[in-house]
Amino acid sequence: MADHVTRVVIVGGGSAGWLAAGIIAATSPNHVQVSLIESPDVAPIGVGEGTWPTMRATLQSMGILETDFFRECDASFKQGSKFSRWTSLSPNDDYYHPFTLPAKYHEINLAPFWLPFKEKIPFANAVCPQAAVCDFGYAPKQITSPEFSAVLNYGYHLDAGKFAPFLHKHCVEKLGVNYISANVTVINSHENGDIRSVSTDTQGEVVGDLFVDCTGLSSMLLGKHYKVPFVSQQHILFNDSALAVQIPYIENADAIASHTLSTAQTSGWIWDIGLQSRRGIGHVFSSRYTTDELAERELRNYIAPSVGEKMAEELSVRKISFNPGHRDKFWHKNCVAIGLAAGFIEPLEATALVLIEISAKMIAEQFPVNRSTMDIVAKRFNNTLGHHWKRIIDFLKLHYVLTKRTDTEYWRDNCLAGTIPDSLQELLALWKMQSPWLHDEMRREEMFPSASYQYVYYGMKGMTEAADGNRYDPGGKPLHDRNLRKAEALFMENSQKIQQLRKILQPNRELIEKIKLYGLQTI
Repeated sequence: MADHVTRVVIVGGGSAGWLAAGIIAATSPNHVQVSLIESPDVAPIGVGEGTWPTMRATLQSMGILETDFFRECDASFKQGSKFSRWTSLSPNDDYYHPFTLPAKYHEINLAPFWLPFKEKIPFANAVCPQAAVCDFGYAPKQITSPEFSAVLNYGYHLDAGKFAPFLHKHCVEKLGVNYISANVTVINSHENGDIRSVSTDTQGEVVGDLFVDCTGLSSMLLGKHYKVPFVSQQHILFNDSALAVQIPYIENADAIASHTLSTAQTSGWIWDIGLQSRRGIGHVFSSRYTTDELAERELRNYIAPSVGEKMAEELSVRKISFNPGHRDKFWHKNCVAIGLAAGFIEPLEATALVLIEISAKMIAEQFPVNRSTMDIVAKRFNNTLGHHWKRIIDFLKLHYVLTKRTDTEYWRDNCLAGTIPDSLQELLALWKMQSPWLHDEMRREEMFPSASYQYVYYGMKGMTEAADGNRYDPGGKPLHDRNLRKAEALFMENSQKIQQLRKILQPNRELIEKIKLYGLQTI
């Protein structure tokens, strides 16, 4: 019994620490005791404000009420992302990556049947109603929908500065997490190299069996103590800087966008996230291709139409620098890193919080009973997370390599073959002949479903020649009549569903105000 793993010590708070604490405390075996040490002197970065739909199940598993979450975290609905000017400089250049799958996605691939009509209707609009619902500014559910249930798949936008304290309160009061406010001063080791305990400045020594490093970019345990190498990915994904700002709504009743807006710039892109009380806006860019001053000018120019030139010039801008990449491994001996301590890539598809969810869930579900089995669990964890990071890098790079923009060196260099991973080059070669679909999902639980590749690939005008040309025989007779009829019916149904949803759904802000006033039905 001596080597049984019962004491989990999380070092670091913020969204990573408290999400990890909540997931592990709520879903691990009952004998596990979770403690979290948070420095009173280190402020969290607090920018990760977009989630995936997975967050709904995560909050639910922790016993959190969705109504409380909306009331306390300035939250709004997120139904996907809209990308503007990524393909060209045209003001009409935009496309959606919605969270809802194309109709009957696991039964039929609609992409080949859409291709002949690609000039008439965008892919996302043809196969799914969510892009149109986002254009309407509507929410993805009704006030009569129970908590966490959906008419259309959704995640959230949230205030990271409010989210961590919200989780803190729930974890301590409802899940029995032991909270320790202190600075870690020394890491103490066993003879075999495992961490035995950490010493703190005010709360003495904290002993544990499994230590979770949530110390952010400093990576105090995995990086500094164990010296696990950091693997930079800047040769693939160039961005290494961000300028963040918060802007108020001019009127309290201003519409809240139901999606993240990403607008390409000369050497990066600007995110725009609508919360209940404000918008969070930031410019992600590469310091190799532009200066802080030019990037800030583009950011303020973007903001000016919303708040006026005077306020746009006066708003305080915060600089964040990062090295895009991740640790060589994420679990070493009895220490596992989650969140920024494990790695960080630009927030293009909101992968930061979902990686925390995936990591903590895997720890909880495969929790090592004793030290003897921990290395086996760690090996699986490293293998799985390593695969996820590779897929993230491929998927984010996909947004750049399909561009037709040649106006700056930044966009031209993003298309150089030497900056594109071999795995992505293979996919691009394949998709010229066959559409992305289920056969592109290598594992049971992929970070991005193949539908996400479809939305981005066809949103950015990617071509699939064979899928188009092979739909008809030389005499002009359509092949696969049954699938063709099914596809045509689904396109028609989607068009009808858009009109139906327009009648039953309501603007994002209106539903949020109702949730805050009346609450959602508990399931």
